Amino acid sequence: MKTAADKKNARTEHRRELLEAMLRIRRFEERCVELYSATKIRGFVHLYIGEEAVAVGVNGALTPEDAVVSTYREHGHALARGIAAEAVMAEMHGRTTGCSGGRGGSMHLFDASRRFYGGSAIVAGGLPLAAGLALADRMRGLPHVTCCFFGDGAFAEGEFHETANLAALWGLPLLLVCENNLYAMGTALAREHAQTDLAMRAASYGMPAWAVDGMDVEAVEQAARRAVEGIRAGTGPHFLEARTYRFRAHSMYDPDRYRAKVEIEQWKERDPISLLTDRMHENGELGDKELARIEQRITAEIDHAVEAAEQAPEEPVENLLHHVTSASAEAVS
Repeated sequence: MKTAADKKNARTEHRRELLEAMLRIRRFEERCVELYSATKIRGFVHLYIGEEAVAVGVNGALTPEDAVVSTYREHGHALARGIAAEAVMAEMHGRTTGCSGGRGGSMHLFDASRRFYGGSAIVAGGLPLAAGLALADRMRGLPHVTCCFFGDGAFAEGEFHETANLAALWGLPLLLVCENNLYAMGTALAREHAQTDLAMRAASYGMPAWAVDGMDVEAVEQAARRAVEGIRAGTGPHFLEARTYRFRAHSMYDPDRYRAKVEIEQWKERDPISLLTDRMHENGELGDKELARIEQRITAEIDHAVEAAEQAPEEPVENLLHHVTSASAEAVS
């Protein structure tokens, strides 16, 4: 039987794991900014800075056997799922050692061994796929949950409503996680939705739905565990509206002129990493030296990932048509 001291130690250790996971995402994304500015990473890049609590909290409630479907802003989801920073960084560089063989890049991270079924460049494109995965698991009699991340912009797309309707109708083991960061690219939520309470609207499909503070990793994890337990108990799909905020622009190409600077600064006061760090400091669970050790460990990990990515081979030109359907290959040739 666990004593009060055992429980306290377990809580402290778990909080350290949550903090380290969020810091890994933050520092990875910050390094991506540097590499993109140096033109070592090219193409579209959508950063997850500010939203780390959602990826870490939700993944903390899932098992390795569960499935995850992501969006084009998926670096954080992939890292939180356990895909190595080295594999993600190599993919960002377009190298063969990347998790998608260097063919996917920033928006198409994929790792079947982790049941991480990719990012998607199409807004709401992952939702029908997630419903299919959930249906497949149920038909096979497997007690797994499929988690699908998407943004408030995707909520306005037909794919969300079609997926929500079928998931509720068929009672699929599907966790719908809406990362509501208040902006669909450059369009504010209130300019796109007459009713901005997305959880309330999702509940109209007959599924349990509620909102959670997406800047508090422990609140997110608690809400996700409650939802996952309900899904595993056979109550059908659940919807979580994680109210969060991205500190950076929509993408590296975005001049970000549609948001007031004061709004951004106000949200930064609730930085998810600072919230947890302050909580741990106040409870005597984290000291400056311990935090410094965590930072050093993560820095070394990302340094290694960058070095490995830059030294990894590019795909030979003669392999260009590998993994391409015959009809597409004939069109290219």
